[in-house]
Order: sequence, then structure tokens, then C-alpha cells
Amino acid sequence: MKKVLIDLTILKHINCGLGQIAYNYARFYGENARNLEFEVHFLLPKQYVGAFGYDVHYHASSWLFYLSERFSHEFDVWHSIHQLCRHMPSRKSTPYLLTIHDINFIYEKRGRSLQRQTRKFLKRMNRADRIVFISDFTRNDILNHFPTDTPQEIVYNGVEFGDPQRERRPDLPFDENSRYIFTIGQIRQKKNFHVLLDAMKLLPQYKLVIAGEKGSAYSEMIEERIKAEGISNVFLIGTVHNSEKIWLYNHCEAFVFPSMFEGFGLPVIEAMSYGKPVVSSDMTSLKEICSGHAFILESFEPGHIAHRITEAIETYSKDPALVSQNTEYAKSFTYRRHMDEYLRIYREMLQ
Repeated sequence: MKKVLIDLTILKHINCGLGQIAYNYARFYGENARNLEFEVHFLLPKQYVGAFGYDVHYHASSWLFYLSERFSHEFDVWHSIHQLCRHMPSRKSTPYLLTIHDINFIYEKRGRSLQRQTRKFLKRMNRADRIVFISDFTRNDILNHFPTDTPQEIVYNGVEFGDPQRERRPDLPFDENSRYIFTIGQIRQKKNFHVLLDAMKLLPQYKLVIAGEKGSAYSEMIEERIKAEGISNVFLIGTVHNSEKIWLYNHCEAFVFPSMFEGFGLPVIEAMSYGKPVVSSDMTSLKEICSGHAFILESFEPGHIAHRITEAIETYSKDPALVSQNTEYAKSFTYRRHMDEYLRIYREMLQ
């Protein structure tokens, strides 16, 4: 039987977006591998070996694995689910599928750091036998910087639809009757969360909950501003478990996403899946992904942001049909559809 290896080593960062994508891959194939005509092999951190059932094969990520693959393992397709994967097939005969989410390093890095990241990226891109981009924007952006004739296509990311029955309220510094705006993402400069601080001064009737990994200089800057300026309705709560994320989406008044760099923009689709009004920038991929289903920020001026948030909430309260329109649109990004696309690609590469 032929073998497909899927690199899920990003599970070591399970609370980030890519980590959640890897988790959903692992869960899907753990539940469905027995029905496939090929073996599914996972490359992942050793603490996850055996975690997804016994119908898949496990390989613990290490340099020992990389060396042993050179001599003993033979895979018929090797899939790196994102462009930062540490491992690649050492055998040139092994068909290599690479999924590329973004090239944010082009805009974030400088000098030697940029050169180093570019070399690593091109090593993977040039090795690939087939490339999948997660949006039209990502494809156009990458091909503008790094043209290639490698066969390529677009597969949108899948969205995990949370079960409200599994929700759990996180530890929040306000009572359950408070009305709040929600946003989520790693607290980094590109997410642009700081532009929301002055806007929230104009919306004292709402709280703003920002969920995501803290610890960066950028997150510290935001927390310092909150303290120094006495902004009492903005809260950085750190990373949240999936059950807590479900609760935060399910009970918010609106979702706001001022990000400046996204290869896809998964949180806006997640928010729509709960029928929530979305206020988003239209930068990079977000205009494509929102596709007319969001209230677009035309500037990051505080008054404009506050106006769009208020407008979104009031519009949805007057027209409940918008809720079902958003949820139906979000359903076009199911993981079943996403996985079916990759199963098709695996089968084509296995021929």
C-alpha cells in the first residue's frame, strides 16, 4: 500500500492558527484513514504519538527521524502543511507537496534575517513538485516575488465549526451581562490591535476582549498603553482553550479584525460561522475572504473604527437575515471540503 506522510510538527504550537490547522488534520485522518486506499503517516512532536488513534502511523519529529528517513523510510507523497516546516524529504524521488500560507517575512524582516528566511523559503519552494496556496492573494503575492513554473492551485483553509454545547466561559474581568467586542490572534505588530485602543475610548458601553499569545514587545506596549491611559474596557487575556474560544465567539456583540497581513484570515470566517457581524480591514487577503460579508474599515482612524463597530451591531440587530447569510457563507469553508481537495491532490500525486 502506498504511503502519504503529513508533517504536523507545528502541533508543538497548538494554540496558534497553524497549530489548530495541524490538529484538525490529525483528527480528520485519525477518524478516516481506515477508509482510504493509502497509508497515512504523521510526523509530529513525540508527545502526540498515539493521540489520534491507531489507523494512522506515527513518526516522532527529530533530527534522528530526518537521518533515518534518508536510509529507511520511503514515502510516496510528503506533504508540508505550511512553508515553515523544518523537515523535507531527503530522497529527491519522493514527490513533495508544499502548502504556502504567506510570505510575511518579506515585510517583517530586514538584512541578514530576511536573507536567511528567504533562503529557507526558496529551498522548500524549489524542492516542491506541487504547490498549494491558501488564497488568490497569497498566490499573486508569492509569484510576484518568487516566480515558479511548479504546478500549483488554490485550496482555501477549512474552518472548524465549534459546538456551543462544548463552550466554557474563560476567566474574564467583567460579569456575564457585559457586552463585549471580540478579536483573536497572536499579539504581534501585523495584527494591528493597537489601533483599537483609541476606538474603544469612544465605545464605553462595550468591552474589548483580545485573545492570543502575549509576551512580545508589541503586546507589552499595548498593556502599557492600557495602564498609562486608563483604558478600562480593553482586556488582553492571553491564549484560550478551544472551548473558551467557542464561548467568546458565541457571546460577543461583534468581531473586529484590523490585521494588516493575512494569507487567509481564518478568524473572520470563524466569527461568521457564529452569525456575528464582522468588522475587518480589507488588506492583503481579507477583502477576498470577507467577500462582501463584512463591514470594511476604510481607515484606522478611531472615530471611523468606532462608527463601523456600532453600525455593524445595529445593522444586524435590525436585519436578522444577515445572521443566516453569514453562517451559510462560512459553511463554504468546511474542513470536509478542504480535506476532499487534498485527498484529490494526494491521489493525483500517487498515480
